[in-house]
Amino acid sequence: MRLWAAPDHSRLVFDLSAPVSASVFTLDNPSRLVIDLADTQLDSDPASIDLDGSAISEVRTGVREGDDLRVVLELDRAVEPRHFALSPNDQYGDRLVVDLEYPGESAVEDPIDPIESMIREQEIAAERARTVAVAEGLDPVETAPTVTEAQPHPKRDIIIAVDAGHGGEDPGATGPSGTREKDVVLEMADRLARMINQTAGFRAVMIRDGDYYVGLRQRTLIAREQKADFFVSIHADAFNSPRPHGSSVFALSQSGATSETAKWLATSENRSDLIGGVDGSLSLDDKDQVLRGVLLDLTMTATLNDSLTIGGAVLDRIGRVNDLHKPRVEQAGFVVLKSPDIPSLLVETGFISNPDEERRLRDGGYQERMMSAVFGGVRAHFEQNPPPASLLAWNRDHGRETDSNEYRIQPGDTLSGIASQHGVSLGQLRQVNELSGDVIRVGQVLRIPST
Repeated sequence: MRLWAAPDHSRLVFDLSAPVSASVFTLDNPSRLVIDLADTQLDSDPASIDLDGSAISEVRTGVREGDDLRVVLELDRAVEPRHFALSPNDQYGDRLVVDLEYPGESAVEDPIDPIESMIREQEIAAERARTVAVAEGLDPVETAPTVTEAQPHPKRDIIIAVDAGHGGEDPGATGPSGTREKDVVLEMADRLARMINQTAGFRAVMIRDGDYYVGLRQRTLIAREQKADFFVSIHADAFNSPRPHGSSVFALSQSGATSETAKWLATSENRSDLIGGVDGSLSLDDKDQVLRGVLLDLTMTATLNDSLTIGGAVLDRIGRVNDLHKPRVEQAGFVVLKSPDIPSLLVETGFISNPDEERRLRDGGYQERMMSAVFGGVRAHFEQNPPPASLLAWNRDHGRETDSNEYRIQPGDTLSGIASQHGVSLGQLRQVNELSGDVIRVGQVLRIPST
């Protein structure tokens, strides 16, 4: 029995020696999930399962009607269970998968709204003032600070959805030395998200931030729920020979875009959905079939063009870090690239099946340079084409410099490391920030010259 806990669900997998007939149902007072497996014996220790972060507080097992196995999951929250069987593949035998989905929960937290953040700060300040007033014997009403109404924030962040491929029971490809794709791509996704969050005007949303699986369609849905401006999926390529090598960048194929448009038109739930990403306000509800098709075609075409443009900028920078498997942005019908209104790329960071590239994929320095190249291409595009109401657009419209960006120093940073991360020389970084040495402090904001 194997368990993975995600923010919006838990997945329990039973590894089986043969297909099994299963019955799954819930019981109340107390809340339990019961899993009955016909003609089955237990060959594992439920006590060894790590239940942290899941909805399961305890696992109990027992024999039922002589030959059947009963597994009872004690639950500490409401769940919506579903289960399905999987046939053997190259890595596993027969399996029974039981998903415990949490009603109303999202796989990620919503990006913090700057208006809500301001209100929270004001409320905290007011509460502190009242506490001090009471302690000093003063009237808390008279001493309360004046709270001004929060104004709309004119400078929103550009939201980048960062997707680490595979996860949980899906390890992805495995290298000759046993390196699992799901592990190295999560490490790289973490690095990329950190770079994004350290850059003024950008914010990252991690599609998964732990070892659990997220469905392919769900990944794009999460990006849309989080109002992402761009989606990037991080992977490591593999082949049945150790010879292929190099990095690749994929955008959606034209045929994939066409088929997705047809699917959206055919699916009733999508007809009332908003098209246009963060600033979209176009409902297809009141449009006839022909107009819906035209609008979706235009949206998909614009999205695909942006994807290819950003892909070219990313590929150019990746080529300075590693050999390229193909000298151009490739196109394919990957499901995770099919959001109709979010430009999307899939980056194959190297061949994990190639021994040399497997070693590089495990190396922190290589991961950092690769993700810096990915973000460099994305950032360059948005600096040239900033979305309305974004900080980058505000800087442009108010005559602020657009050939540099800012970086806030984090614990553990060094000046040479920051220079390497942003692809600039140490001398350039010192000069633009008027530094005579390499001493920096946490929280200090550095200007980064454009590369």
